[in-house]
Amino acid sequence: MKISYVMILSVLFLCLWTGMNAFTTTELSTASASDSEIHLNGHIQETASSLTNIELEDGMTSPIYSMDDVIVENLYVETEIDSDDDGDLDLVSIEVMRPKTEPGVQVPVIFEMSPYRAGLNPINFHDVDVDLTPVDDLVTAGVPLVEEMQTNDLGRLGNYYVPRGYGVILGESIGSGRSYGCPTTGDENEILGTKAVIDWLNGNAKAFTEDGEEVSADWSTGNVGMTGASYNGTLPNGVATTGVEGLKTIIPVVAISSWYDYFRANGAVVAPGGFQGEDTDNLAEGVLTRDNPEICEDVIAELYEEQDRESGDYNDFWAERDYVKDADNIKASVLVVHGLDDWNVKTKQFAQWWEALKENDVTRKMWLHQGGHGGTSANNWQETENRWFDYWLYGIENGIMDEPIVDIEREDGSWSQEADWPAVDMEETTLHFNAANDGEGGTLSMGASSSDGTEDFIDDPMIEAGQLAVDPQWSDPNRLVYLSPALTEEVRLSGTPEVKIKASIDRPAANLTALLVDYSGSSPEIVSRGWMDPQNRHSVEQSESIVPGQDYTFEWDMQPKDHVFQPGHQIGIVIMASDHEYTIRPPAGTEITVAPGNSEVTLPIVGDIESMKISAASLQTLVDQFAEEGAFVDEEALRSLDLHLTAVGHYENQEDAAKVVQHMQGFQDLLDHQLRNERISEEAYDSLQIQVDTLMERWDETVREAS
Repeated sequence: MKISYVMILSVLFLCLWTGMNAFTTTELSTASASDSEIHLNGHIQETASSLTNIELEDGMTSPIYSMDDVIVENLYVETEIDSDDDGDLDLVSIEVMRPKTEPGVQVPVIFEMSPYRAGLNPINFHDVDVDLTPVDDLVTAGVPLVEEMQTNDLGRLGNYYVPRGYGVILGESIGSGRSYGCPTTGDENEILGTKAVIDWLNGNAKAFTEDGEEVSADWSTGNVGMTGASYNGTLPNGVATTGVEGLKTIIPVVAISSWYDYFRANGAVVAPGGFQGEDTDNLAEGVLTRDNPEICEDVIAELYEEQDRESGDYNDFWAERDYVKDADNIKASVLVVHGLDDWNVKTKQFAQWWEALKENDVTRKMWLHQGGHGGTSANNWQETENRWFDYWLYGIENGIMDEPIVDIEREDGSWSQEADWPAVDMEETTLHFNAANDGEGGTLSMGASSSDGTEDFIDDPMIEAGQLAVDPQWSDPNRLVYLSPALTEEVRLSGTPEVKIKASIDRPAANLTALLVDYSGSSPEIVSRGWMDPQNRHSVEQSESIVPGQDYTFEWDMQPKDHVFQPGHQIGIVIMASDHEYTIRPPAGTEITVAPGNSEVTLPIVGDIESMKISAASLQTLVDQFAEEGAFVDEEALRSLDLHLTAVGHYENQEDAAKVVQHMQGFQDLLDHQLRNERISEEAYDSLQIQVDTLMERWDETVREAS
């Protein structure tokens, strides 16, 4: 049903209306009286001082203004900063697109600021094939961050929202395009340069034509919503922390909340996915597309010095670019959008932002999809965005804030709605490392580890993580791997995995990397990764020396994820040193010695954790999985294993430890026989053997305790 209305409200009417949740507006269109009743949410009182003309269809603003009559203005907004230190306040260039309205009719604004509108310069990426005390050695390659953001859907916002009664402003960030100043990669200068546009829309800053004529924004209600993806979505996060008047909402898409966590991780220098060697200085060089760019040489040099690639420590430079710590200043609502497979702006960015919004009681909603570093997914995203802006910029009560707070796309493309994230019924579950036996892989167990020795591996930064994740049942000199039992039911991960290992390192500097892997019997899927500099074992703010050969406890987080491990799959943790795609790549040869008995991983698990215990049922699941893959020569080989496992399960239920051990020994003998006679594949045998050893050891211990 379509509703056409014109809202004419005086200050007196506002006083009478205050405290009410809904009212009927004065109807000036041809719609019938019964169709003219609308509901406002009470959040946007500024609407009461203006005449606003829109139409609703299915509860959303619909296109009523012609694109043929769109008013387009190219302006310069005066900021409060002088980032290029030339003695004049920086001006930022904006393009204003708004509908042609009747005199006095005002519209809210959707605003996107970007450093990419004029394209990108070639970049000098830092050399990462250096020791962990790097020298000034640069190589030339490519463009930074997200090349697809050069276009950034510049027509999408204007084409969609201007006909629906919105103004759209596309700005060029300081130092880019026609704007003045210098790019500073997310610090206060870039934030205040962006904020100036909102100030102008609310009468608190000046704007000029190219001829120098001052222009007011009397066509605007002053209500502003910011949006954008990647860098374009990061600027709204920063501007929101200023608490600027008029900013009602932001929609940050795959956006950064802390620049430290974009270029660093627990003290380690870590690249955005796909851009090894990128940092704040060469990113700023990439977007420095203004005229006379040499004026910014000192600014770029200062970025290079203060970012401190040598130590990777968190310092004042990074604190200036950390919006999380200033979330208590946010007055705008926030709709977070992020891809769960984003390895450029990694998932820690949305997770810590969401937590900060929650802690500060910021009105919020979140949309998580299965994509990577890009825009939103399918489903009804455009409708959601439209309704969100209608609610927060026009004040239309459309029910969007009554819906569950989080939308999550699952691996199969279906969607679920949740009350929060991580899932409210998530429990942190600790799995202990158990050492490998006779060239096999290690295991993960819910019970205490029985390992009292050590295992070691050697760093080879030239081997990619994907190669190190394969064949978990076999030993590898360049990594350690620990596997859960085959899962008997779905296991959902929702939150941030954390790793703790006791280890020694034979050199004074190294990288540490952990992979969380979904093993399905075919190609392993790296679900999450985490990195740290062992010298930052106590704090990201202070490096401490490592004594070669001395034991230390190292703890670090991995990237937050929401992932479902399917029945028959195994959860794996891979411990390695340098990560070819992300970390500095020092000379190979560093040896790291791990004590599995004092090492563990904590996973945020939703659901029944019993499926993670090694049992006859988990062994049966693994046997069935290998049968589907053709690991047995005939049905007889499979049937004989099934019979033994049925007996083991029977005695497990009776808690008859001696009988379990007896029948497990029979199962072991049968496995050995099948391998000798080539009735089972080596891969299936090795994987089953790891689980058999662990299960027998657990029940053997029960027998010993009973005697």
